[in-house]
Amino acid sequence: MRKIIALCVLFLILSPLTFAEEEVVLDVDAGFTLSDSENDTVENVSTNEKKSELTLYEKIQNIKHLEIEDTNQIHYLLDDITTLKPQHGFVESIHPFFGYRGNLSVNIQSDDTDVTKDFSMLDAGIDGKFRGSETYYEARLRMAPQHNYSFLQFLPSNMYIANKSIPHHTILVGNSRTPTGVEGGMSAMLHPFVARSQISRTIGNVRKVGVRVKGDYPLIEYDLGGYSSDVCFKSFFPGAEFTGWANLKPLGKTKGKYGSLKIGGGISAGRNNTNYFISGAYVGYEYKKFFADFEWSNANGYNSTVDTTTKHASGFYTTAGYKVTPKLHALIRYDQFNPDNKISHNTKREYSAGLNYFIKGQSLRLMLNYVFCQNDKTKDSHRILIGTQILL
Repeated sequence: MRKIIALCVLFLILSPLTFAEEEVVLDVDAGFTLSDSENDTVENVSTNEKKSELTLYEKIQNIKHLEIEDTNQIHYLLDDITTLKPQHGFVESIHPFFGYRGNLSVNIQSDDTDVTKDFSMLDAGIDGKFRGSETYYEARLRMAPQHNYSFLQFLPSNMYIANKSIPHHTILVGNSRTPTGVEGGMSAMLHPFVARSQISRTIGNVRKVGVRVKGDYPLIEYDLGGYSSDVCFKSFFPGAEFTGWANLKPLGKTKGKYGSLKIGGGISAGRNNTNYFISGAYVGYEYKKFFADFEWSNANGYNSTVDTTTKHASGFYTTAGYKVTPKLHALIRYDQFNPDNKISHNTKREYSAGLNYFIKGQSLRLMLNYVFCQNDKTKDSHRILIGTQILL
């Protein structure tokens, strides 16, 4: 345990030279578990109630011996210790949390080598449940400013209230990550690579204020919402946006005998100074130790954290992975993207290989990635990324 703590401290010391939004951010539940721990807020409350009778020493001992094999869900390492349960008032539980995800990146070109250290995620906040209801809340702040936003504009992350009173449904009001693609709508905490795919980090990976309805049945799941097209509180309601995604689950009633299969698609359309329309499609499959997915996206203009533009961009990625052990996962990915289809010879390709080592599930994870970047407009390059994730 001392070695683990020392390693985490080392990564924390190595990180803060530059800051960036999650260029590095699918929940296989991508976009359909409430992103950035929204779903875990809902599911972990009952678990915390069962553990509330333990002493502080017993809780610490449980953490030391904790083994988390489910890497498709988010677990906070200290939630059993930090969760508060007031005896009176309208709040039933208060769970403070902290999330860190950083990396050391070595970028190698034929005539140059560049080393950078990034925070892709540095979050803190509270979540919990309101007393006597199926209503939950989250208030999350991100301390990772971007150059094109002020610190206060980029500070608010998830700020929402969610209700699960209707069976199979969640109604969410507030600022949350929109399902602009599966991987784009996924929490950074569950992403298997240090960096998101190019379509996800350019077109997707954005939060907006609105109302959304999420449904989850054995054979289908969907996420439909209406939003303000504003990004990061730069203006008040510059236009409206609709974003929706649905997945079919043909094997949903086979109880996992043949694995898990999702086939889906969605659109995002609206106006923010200019009209934009994004469409996408997705296929994902997981069987025992093997998992793979494919996602395609086409944008006639897009409205994201990176930019609001009329450019026609398109791309796709495909990933395959294997769980060597419950703690060690190996994966590969091919990623292709054209940021402007009106420009010839403008394609960017990334060939990635990676390893994930889950010390304590997603609560404490180490990542090693190699990426070969092949660009039509610039020199080819090689990147080595060493990342860590700590959820407390």
